[in-house]
Amino acid sequence: MTVAAATGTAGAEPVMVVAVASIDQVLNNLRNWIVGILALIATVCLTIGGTRYLICSGDPGEIEKAKIALKAACLGYALAMLAPVIVEVLKSIVGG
Repeated sequence: MTVAAATGTAGAEPVMVVAVASIDQVLNNLRNWIVGILALIATVCLTIGGTRYLICSGDPGEIEKAKIALKAACLGYALAMLAPVIVEVLKSIVGG
C-alpha cells in the first residue's frame, strides 16, 4: 500500500470569481427549469395513465382513474407549453 501526500502552496493565489447575471437571465433560467420539471411530471402522468388504461381489464373505476391521469398529463403539457407566453404577458403588464 502506497500513500502519497503533497504539502505546500505552490503558487496558490486567491481567485476571485465574479458572476454577472441579470434578473432577466435568472428569471429565464428559472422558467426553463420549471418548464422541464412540468414536462417531466406530465410524462410520468401520461405513462401512469396509459399503463392503468392498458391493465384495467374493463374495470370502470380503473378506467376513470386512467382518464384522470391522462387529463392531468394534458394539463401539464399545456402549462409547460404556455409558461413562456404567460411570463411574457406578466412582464408586459408589470412593465419589464
